[in-house]
Amino acid sequence: MFEKVKISPSILSADLCNLEKEIKAIESAGAGLVHIDVMDGHFVPNLTFGLPLVKRIREITSLPLDVHLMISNPLDYVEKYLDAGADILTAHIEAGSPEEMNRFARRVHAAGKKAGVALRPSTKPEAVDDVISSFDMVLAMSVEPGFSGQKFQSSVIDSMAEICAIAAAHNCSPLMQADGGIGVGTAQKVCASGADVLVCGNACFCNDDYSKAISAIKVDAELGRAAGLKKQQLLAQYM
Repeated sequence: MFEKVKISPSILSADLCNLEKEIKAIESAGAGLVHIDVMDGHFVPNLTFGLPLVKRIREITSLPLDVHLMISNPLDYVEKYLDAGADILTAHIEAGSPEEMNRFARRVHAAGKKAGVALRPSTKPEAVDDVISSFDMVLAMSVEPGFSGQKFQSSVIDSMAEICAIAAAHNCSPLMQADGGIGVGTAQKVCASGADVLVCGNACFCNDDYSKAISAIKVDAELGRAAGLKKQQLLAQYM
């Protein structure tokens, strides 16, 4: 936690008719990753991208592919998405038992890639207590998964702080990722609570200048990071 903040633009908000151009544009604009939302129409009420698109995106960019599986059976697709080019593969804690989630992480690590575990806004942070030490990243969603353009839910701020405390109790430090309604203003809030990776959809792709948009989010994020570190330092004085 508390690495340099990275921006992971979600192509769910991109111009899909010009996706290669869009990905090249965010790469030039300073994005740290490409976020790809995979939805199956069962775990969430929407269908989006699949294996062929992930494979094609892998061919056109050197950016790490941040693949978010919003699917009911992630264990059935681990190797398939890794072979397609995923660098970080994230599954939802709600999609399986703790044993299955730990198995998911082991299989991702066996391929030399990073594993993430995601939580819906309504899921209690303690849901990751039995798995957090197996994962490289925890994705705290600030909207219900399934559709872009939703309003940021501020409850994620407290959830992220709790997840950070759970990680500390397990003596591990996974990256913290925030996803949903993240842009200038909300970036500062989630980074103050420990976010390292920000998934930005409309805040990036609905701007005329992607470079300015990403730079503004990074500045806002670092303000939140500084505030969060200062708060930690003050609390440490009284412990």
